[in-house]
Amino acid sequence: MPRDSALPHRHSGTMNHDLARAIPSSGHPAVEAYLSDGYDQVVGMSSRFAAAICARLLRLQTEEGLRGPIAEIGAFEGRFFIALAHALEEDEIALALDIFSWPDDGVEQRFEANCARHGIGPERRRTIKGDAGAMAPADLLAQAGGVPLRFIHIDGEHSRAALGRDLTLATACLAEGGLIVLDDMLHPGYPTLMVAVQAYLEANPDIVPLCVIDRETIVGATKFVLCQRAWFERYQSRLLAIFEDFVWPLGADFEPHWCLVLSQDTRLAEIV
Repeated sequence: MPRDSALPHRHSGTMNHDLARAIPSSGHPAVEAYLSDGYDQVVGMSSRFAAAICARLLRLQTEEGLRGPIAEIGAFEGRFFIALAHALEEDEIALALDIFSWPDDGVEQRFEANCARHGIGPERRRTIKGDAGAMAPADLLAQAGGVPLRFIHIDGEHSRAALGRDLTLATACLAEGGLIVLDDMLHPGYPTLMVAVQAYLEANPDIVPLCVIDRETIVGATKFVLCQRAWFERYQSRLLAIFEDFVWPLGADFEPHWCLVLSQDTRLAEIV
């Protein structure tokens, strides 16, 4: 497919400097308050840009009639987890899965304290200390009350083998219309993760990339959002409208699948 026909072009790909630094709306007052006043207080390596987009994706799911629990594999001290949990409805729960032993044994206590400090009480979350790679799908679903997960953020051990196991677990627990979000994609420190993603996509043709969330910095790295193929067009049409000012015009080529790239800087190189 030619690049110029891959995605609808909603704008020219140029934007002013202020917009390049902007953060899209999450659509949730509680998320907006946390991103503004609490996000940087929690130690972590995820970007505010990606957090706002993922929170907005959760709202989009709610608007599409999708409800239920979510999970994060690799919650660390809770920076990204808290943003996701604030985006849920009152009767929904967020699962935090982590070995909670890196960089020290106090990380679980700091996670719990951060959640409490920023408004995610124990009735809204479930902390699971363990290795996702050793967990059976039935065990994770049991923690969610037997309900499939509508959103799973994977930020666990950064090796090909571990990512492959986490993807297998997430796929087995994913609800119809659910989303899987992969952290630290295309990061120069973890170049082999893309190998695991490509192998996964080839082995699971019913799952496709929905969008790439461009990195904010080398610390706040790129994320891939995956969805079921049957839901791709439904999601993409909404994302094009919601994030119109953040769409990089050329999109991402996953050979042969194309998807959106959401970025704070949508410029194209001037080559003539």
